[in-house]
Parts: sequence; C-alpha cells; structure tokens
Amino acid sequence: MIPRYTRPQMGAIWSDQHRYELMLAIEIEVCDALCRRGVIPAAAVAEIRAKAHVRAERVSEIEDVVHHDVIAFVTAVAETVGESGRFLHFGMTSSDVVDTAFALQLVEASRLLSATLEGLMAAVKAQARAHRDTLMAGRSHGIHAQPITFGVKLAGWYSELLRDRRRLAEAEAEISFGKLSGAVGTYGVNGPDVEAEVLAGLGLAAEPVATQVVPRDRHAAFFTTLAVIAGGIERFATEIRHLQRTELLEALEPFGKGQKGSSAMPHKRNPILSENLCGLARVVRANAVVALENIALWHERDISHSSAERVIAPDSTIALDFMLARMTRIVEGLDVRPQAMLRNLDITGGRLSSERLLLALVDKGLARETAYAWVQRCALADGDFRAHVAADPDISRHLSRAEVEDSFDVRHSLTHVSEIIQRVIENE
Repeated sequence: MIPRYTRPQMGAIWSDQHRYELMLAIEIEVCDALCRRGVIPAAAVAEIRAKAHVRAERVSEIEDVVHHDVIAFVTAVAETVGESGRFLHFGMTSSDVVDTAFALQLVEASRLLSATLEGLMAAVKAQARAHRDTLMAGRSHGIHAQPITFGVKLAGWYSELLRDRRRLAEAEAEISFGKLSGAVGTYGVNGPDVEAEVLAGLGLAAEPVATQVVPRDRHAAFFTTLAVIAGGIERFATEIRHLQRTELLEALEPFGKGQKGSSAMPHKRNPILSENLCGLARVVRANAVVALENIALWHERDISHSSAERVIAPDSTIALDFMLARMTRIVEGLDVRPQAMLRNLDITGGRLSSERLLLALVDKGLARETAYAWVQRCALADGDFRAHVAADPDISRHLSRAEVEDSFDVRHSLTHVSEIIQRVIENE
C-alpha cells in the first residue's frame, strides 16, 4: 500500500524486516524443541540464540543470487551464527516458516484492526446518544418516507459495527493456525509433538491437515471479512455524502481551518474524506476475490497464492486500518445541522404522514384501496399536502379536523425510537 494510506503501526507489521524477525523466532523455537528431544546439541542452540539475527538487506542480496527467499533467509541467518547455523531449518520446509510467520502477521494486523474498530464504535455511540432526539426525514429510494431521528440512524451503524467486531474476532480465530509438518505435511522429520509445542508457544493452533501449506480457505474467510467491514464503512460514507449535498446540508464531514474544496470554486466544501473511503472499499473488496481464488491450489500445494498474498495482505489490512481511523475522525467531527433536518422534514407539506392518514381512514371502516386512492391523489397533486387533504371532500366526510391534524403529528411515528437506541447502544 502506498504511504498516503499507511499508518505507521500497521505498515510496520508488513515490513520485510519484521517478517524475517518472525521467521527467525519460529526457527529458534523449533531448535529449542528439538534440543529438548536430544536432536540438536544444547551448545548449538545456545549459540543460535545468542548470535542469530537477520537483516532484510542481506536476505535480498542473497536472493538475487539463489532466487529463493527462504533459502536466502536461512543462509543470511546462518552467516551470523557460524557452524551452529547448520541446525537451522532442521526438518522444515519453506511453507512451515512462511505460513506460520504469515499467520502471526495476520493476527497482529487483526488485533490492531480490532483496536481501531473500537475507536470508531465509541465515536458512533457518542453521536447516537447526542442525537437520539434529532428529528430528520427517513428516506427510501432517496425519497422522503417517514420521520426518524439521526440517533436511530447512527444506532443502525453501531449495530453493524457490533457485528463487525464479532466477525473480525471469528476471522482472527480462523487464521490463527500454523504448520510445522514438513514437506507435504506428513511430519517426515519432526513429529506432531514438536509442531504442537512450538505453535502453542507462539499462540497458534496446529493445522489438522496441512498438506504443505495451511489451507487457503482460512485466509479467504479472513479477507472476505475485511471486505464486509469495508463495505459497511462505505455505506456510512455514502450516507454522509448524500446528507452533505447542497440540497440537504443536514450533516457534513469536518472541514479544517485553511482547507480548500476546489482549485477553481472557492465556495466548494466537498465530502472528499467520505469519497476517499468509498474508493478504498473497492480495493479491499476486490482483494477478497483474490483470496477466494487462492483456495484452489494444485495437489499438496503450489505457489500461485504466494505472489497474490504479498499484495493483498498488506494492502487490505493497511487500507482498512486507514478507513477505520478516517471514519472515526469523520464521525467525531461531524457537522450535524438539526435546523436543516427540520426544514427538509417539512418540504413535502406533511406527505411523510400519508400512512397515518391512510390508516385513520381504514379505522373509520373504509376499504384500504379506497382510502389509499384518496390519500394518494392529495399527495401527488402539486402544492401543500395538508391543504389538499383539508379540502378533499371524501376525506373530510370521514375524518374531523382534529383527527386529520393528529395524523400529521410526527411524534406518533417515533414512539419506539428511544427504545431502539436504548436496546442497541446501551444494552449491547
């Protein structure tokens, strides 16, 4: 991922240096386990522990010659150890160390994403509480439907984020598996006891049947989860983009002091932060397709997945980390305009109350189709809906003026809104 969207902590997880350090930690733990079984001399393991280190630059130099990254890694580490370096990678195949290190990176990334997600949840919860009674128009198909509050809209976001938190925890568990079962996964040299001991120390579980790699359905589940979370952020961002339109101006993303919206038009205040998030969501979503395609490897393994994962793993986690942090900033600094919401709520002349008026007529004994036709002809006529209803002879014969006015009282539509917010925000 380009530096523009890379936050330092997440970016560090995917550096070559960090990956090699994780691989070295795995190699050392295997040496320790084999030493306890009398396979490797204790003195050799002590020397490895004391001297072994790795530089990504040296690995790269060797790889330019051998054209094999793991051989280059093992060679580079062995150079720092001396004669005892011959015990490195004992009974292991490349995927043992690569897949296990990859799992550790994904777990680190997942936990960082979880922490960033919690920050967004806190921001959404605070705004939902602050605007639990802020009236606005609810819209379906982009058209006014019935009144809602901005708080209940945000409660819907929060409910989705709760599901995202659960999904991410499940996805992390799904990829917390390593393998040290050797070539084609048959434990040809080191036994399952070595694998279990080392992986437990690393906080991972052993893949039950690994072939030569950890099966990629696990990774597909992880990356599709990231895509679902990114899709949710895109939904929130799209909402803000709509609410910031000139015709609405109900909620606007933050606009910093000195910020400029257009090189040509000084009046512009564009929702660029939200638009940016919608674009990045496409990247994370597209990468999920790559992860799904990585599932089908040849026989016990090939490496068609490897090149793709070197791109999608850092890109998806870095992009989503950035998205979560940016959306948190947007929500915390959201410019909510209750007066504009009230103004827009009334631009249809009360048409948002058409359902209550319909039901009031049905309660008087009219057939629903008849009542619907009467209300619809008033609603589709140009001008003020309330005036058309008051002048309609059919409606007036069945409803008193007080009953008509009562049907226009928006509070009837909001009876359970506080209950919804309480259920989601306070009783999660």
